[in-house]
Formats: sequence, C-alpha cells, structure tokens
Amino acid sequence: MANEEDDPIIQEIDVFLARSLLEKLYLFQYPIRPASMTYDDVTHLSAKIKPKQQKVELEMAIDTLNPNYCRSKGEQIALNVDGTCTDETSTYSSKLMDKQTFCSSQAASNVSRYAAAVYKKGELHLTPLHGILQLRPSFTYLDKADAKHREREAANEGGDSSQDEAEDDVKQITVRFSRPETEQARQRRVQSYEFLQKRQAEEHWVHLHYYGLKDSRSEHERQYLFSQGHGLAENTELIKSPSEYLMMLMPPSVEEENDKPMAPSNVLSMAQLRTLPLADQIKILMKNVKVMPFSNLLSLLGSGTDPTAVLRCVQQVALLVQGNWVVKSDVLYPKDTSSPHSGVPAEVLCRGRDFVMWKFTQDRWVVRKEVAAVTKLCPEDVKDFLEHMSVARINKGWEFMLPYDEDFVKKHPDIVQRQQMLWMGIQAKLQKVYNLLKEHLTPKKQEAQSAHPLLVSGEQRVNMAKAKVKQNYGQLEKEFQKQKAEMKSNDSSAKTDVPNICIKEEPVSLEEPMDTSGQEGLTKGLLNGLHPTQGPLEPVNGHLPGGCMDRVTQELKAFVSATFKKQFVLTLSELKRLFNLHLASLPPGHTLFSGISDKMLQDMVLDTGCKQILVPFPPQTAASPDELKVYALWEAGDTYDQHRQVLLELFSKNYRVRRNVIQSQLSQECGEDLNKQEVDRVLKDCCVSYGGMWYLKGTVQS
Repeated sequence: MANEEDDPIIQEIDVFLARSLLEKLYLFQYPIRPASMTYDDVTHLSAKIKPKQQKVELEMAIDTLNPNYCRSKGEQIALNVDGTCTDETSTYSSKLMDKQTFCSSQAASNVSRYAAAVYKKGELHLTPLHGILQLRPSFTYLDKADAKHREREAANEGGDSSQDEAEDDVKQITVRFSRPETEQARQRRVQSYEFLQKRQAEEHWVHLHYYGLKDSRSEHERQYLFSQGHGLAENTELIKSPSEYLMMLMPPSVEEENDKPMAPSNVLSMAQLRTLPLADQIKILMKNVKVMPFSNLLSLLGSGTDPTAVLRCVQQVALLVQGNWVVKSDVLYPKDTSSPHSGVPAEVLCRGRDFVMWKFTQDRWVVRKEVAAVTKLCPEDVKDFLEHMSVARINKGWEFMLPYDEDFVKKHPDIVQRQQMLWMGIQAKLQKVYNLLKEHLTPKKQEAQSAHPLLVSGEQRVNMAKAKVKQNYGQLEKEFQKQKAEMKSNDSSAKTDVPNICIKEEPVSLEEPMDTSGQEGLTKGLLNGLHPTQGPLEPVNGHLPGGCMDRVTQELKAFVSATFKKQFVLTLSELKRLFNLHLASLPPGHTLFSGISDKMLQDMVLDTGCKQILVPFPPQTAASPDELKVYALWEAGDTYDQHRQVLLELFSKNYRVRRNVIQSQLSQECGEDLNKQEVDRVLKDCCVSYGGMWYLKGTVQS
C-alpha cells in the first residue's frame, strides 16, 4: 500500500483497437540518410511489391543540387553503368546518378506483438502491424556496369581468326540420360536454395503509386488508424482481465523448430549430440568420422559411458577392420539413394564399398585399378570409397588410414571372432556377385599375414639393430681376411698394397628409427600393421618420412598452440580429450590421422613454450597418470605473463592455495599492488575455485 501511495495514478487513457487497416499496415525502417537526402525533399519515383514474399522496392530521387552531393562521382557512376550512349534502357538518363533503389527484407518473422499507436484527445488507438520491413540500398546498378564491361570485352575478342572458329566448331559432346525422379529426390529439389530462388523470381512485381505525406489521399488513409466506432461490439478484444490483456500484448515466446537454421550434415554439436540416445550418438559419429579406434569413440562419448553398451551399439553401424571400426556401407548409402557421380543405386555402391573394406581386412594396401576392374564402378565412386578409409601413397597404392589396434584385438577376442564370421559371410556374397578369382581371394603377402601383427618396442629395435651391425661387421671382416690371404698366395714376392676395404659400421642411436625389415624374427607378420617391404619411407613404429612428418608436426603444433592460448593450463588427460574432438572434426584422410602418440603430443607441448608443472598431489589421490601431468603456457606474450609465472611457481609447491596467499605473493614478486580485476584475470586463466580454495585447472579431486 505504501508503494501505491508513492506512485499514484495520474491519468487513465482509453485504448481502442482499429481494424480498418488490419493485415494491410506495414512499418518501413529506412537507413540513415546522407546529407544530400532529407525526409522533406525525398521524392519517391516508383514503388513495387511482391505480396507473397512481402518484398518491396522503392526508387528515390537524390537531390543533386545539394552542396554535399559529389557531382563528379555521380557522373562517373552513370558513365560506368550506361556508357556514353543514352536511350530508353539507360538507368540514369540525365548522365548523373540522380536516384537510388532501396530493397526490403523482413526485420522480424513474428510481428503479432507489434502495433502502430496514435494518441488523440485522450484516446490511444492501436492498429496491429502486418509486417516490419527494413529498407537497404540496392546495388544492382553495379551488376549492370559489370555486364557492360563484359560485353565490351567480348566485342573486342570477336576478331579471332577463322581457323580458331573452325577449331571451336569441333567439340566432344557427352550424352547423359536422366533417371526417373524419385519422391525423395523431388523433395530435396523442392527444398533446395536454387529452387526457392527460382520460385521467388517467378512472382511478378505489383507496381504501386506513392502518395506524399501531405497528399489528400494520405490524409484520408491516416484516418483509418483511428477506431471507427467506440462501441463495445467492436472492441470486445480489449474487454479482458488485466492478466489476459497482458498475455495478448506480450504472448510467451515459442521457439518454432522450423525457424531454426539447419546445420550442415557434417557439422556436429557435441552439446546436442549428448542429448541423443547412445545408439544415435554412435551412428552420427561413425557416419561423420567413418574410421575410428574404439578408444577414440569412448573418449568422444564422454566419461561414464558403459563400454559394453558402446560395443553392442557400434556393431550395428560399423565393421571391424584391422582392429579399428569402419562405418557400414548401408549407413552411408541408405536405400533408395544413388551416387552423385554416376547415378548408380545404393545397393551397387554398398557392394563396391564392402569389397574395398574386405580387401583391407586382407592387406594394408589396395590398388585402385584392381577395385575398379572388379566392381565396374566409375573412378569417382571408387575414389570416394578409398578416401573414406585410406590414404594415397605415391607409387604404392592406398594404405589403410589407421595402424592395427592390437590392444582392442587382445582385450575383445569374442568381438574379433564374431566380426571374422561376418566377414566370411560378406566374402561369400562378394565372391558370388563379382565371380572373384583365386588371386583376388588370396592376399598378396600371404606369408607375411599368416601371423598376427607384431608390436616392436624401441628397446627391441635398438637391440636388433646392434645385432645386425655385429653380424655385418663379422661378415666384412671375414671377406677382408679372405681377400688378403688370396693376394698373398698369388704374389708372395711382390709387395702389393692391401685394397682399401672400409668396414662400414652402422650408427646406433636411440633417437633415430632403425631399419629392421631384414630381421628373421619379423619376416612373418606385420610391423605395427605395416608390411616390412614398405621400405623406410613409410611410417613404422610411429616414425614418418620427412615431408609427411613436417606436415604432421605443423598441424600438431598449430593445434597445441591454439589450445593453450585459450586454456593456459591443461592436464594431459584433458589435452587428449580435446585432441580427439579435434580429430573428429577433421575430414577423412587428414595428416593427423597418421597416428599421434602420447610422447609426440607431450614433446610438442614442450616445444611450443609450455612447461610441466609438478603439482604436489596428495598421496591418497585417485587421479589417473594422465591427470597428474599438468602443463601450462609459460609465455603468452601479454602483460600478465609474469603474474601467471608467479602463480604457477606457487602451485608447484602447493596443491591448493587460498586467494589471500595468491594476492600477497603476486604483490611481493611483481612489486606492485594489483587490484581485484587483475587478480581475477590471472586466476581465471589458470585456476578454478572449489570449497574456498583455488586449484590449477583439472587438478580438483572431488
């Protein structure tokens, strides 16, 4: 009651609803006019509208006599648009840009809550708006100037020799017969941007007549903004309770799904993805990534996801190839679809892609010509199949994208056995459809594939290289002694110079990869899923050739630098999670899919100017080893580098710190009194608050 007495009602105003201009009244929003165009002297030369689209074009005159008008610029624009000749088709007949066109666009899709109000003699009259249109300058005259320029260039080039014209007459023509349009194809065509643009262009313009502000017709139409009768029968909408009236004026906003822009099919929103069922999440991820190790799939699904449930769902949309999961063909090519290149139906595409997947279960390498010869598909379709799961190597063929996942094969032998049975069924089906010969069914490296792929550690490689050096040294020494004895026996009296035989000792280094392809212990099986005959240029045990390694290093360095400039402090576990998300957003065949080990990732973090912070975690911590490794950007190049370094040094001695300790340490080390905003900025970059204490990011143990 006290508040009501302090704010008394001064006046009550009657509100009336005018219906005369219902569904006819539009609000035009003009841009800020230049000094040469004011509201009083603007002349509307013409106006036209497309009612269905609610699109308006207004042509307004420009005051060329205004002192702010640049006459030379106006003459130049008119010359560029119309040229030197003036006729009926000229845009600017006065050889001067004396008019400008404005084109409208809808400012709001839902205008039911907007109205135009007129106050007169203590009464407020409301008329609902049918549309709100924003007028912006149209620059179609520039397109006309470009067209004139192209016509002049075409005329200048018209004097080519008759020999060139005769050569142009002979052209190869490709004839294609259109397939009958399916219902789904028709719906896609109707919803396409090109079709909608065509539909909008087909609607005819309706020309309007413009009446000025002081014209008698305008005065007459303005009277319709007032309610024609003040009786109750015409204003029943306003005889409502206060709450109902307020609801009519401000209805609750309802987000219509149709108004939301559709995201491209290859763009994933992890927040929206987590709201879907597990099976749908896995299907969307596999459809976008196409090839993925099981460990990466688990990391993308988030912590707490049941691996057993993931295994059950992933087998419905993917097949196991060399220990990695590859999306099924019928997921990429659903029924009643066709190839965008050749128009081949989805069933034929699925068979061809299954053949490529089956070939990769037999060998690391696939030859494109062999696939095309067996499947009888066009080169574009075959290239799409191969790009889904492999990488092209010069003079070698197509190599499977990911290394053999030995860990998954050892942990899940039942899944591997079930997948082998599925592949046996697929092989029988392919053999029946394609009439495969024995050479197609037998792997090229049968001996090398009879054993399981072997994982060779760095220490084993060094030991084998040392053994090879000793063996080569012994053989060279024997040959040298043998040649020396023969020379002595042939000419014992003559003094002969011993041939300069250099015994080559191969260097042994713990950092460089050794070529162990000649070892007897590795003649059977694969080196990390790779054939020993690939040579030293292919990636073995994580080593890549020079050019490829440089590209991988650049891509990895760019990712690490960008990530730490945003986060400043990351644990190794969080960095790996972000890296997996980054891999999921990359297209198939990207260089980063060649395999990035934890050591490569940690080395790159240190190379980019970051340092490992040795946080003294409590002894009873349940954190994983990756969560115990904390890295921080030491120098970001801004004014807060010194403050962050002091803060990081503080956390290298304490697991958690109070804010007052941090602030006093910063003031003591930096030699200045920092205000609250500066301290908050430094803490926000590196720390999180929990229970009144401050921790480095990712180190809080609940």
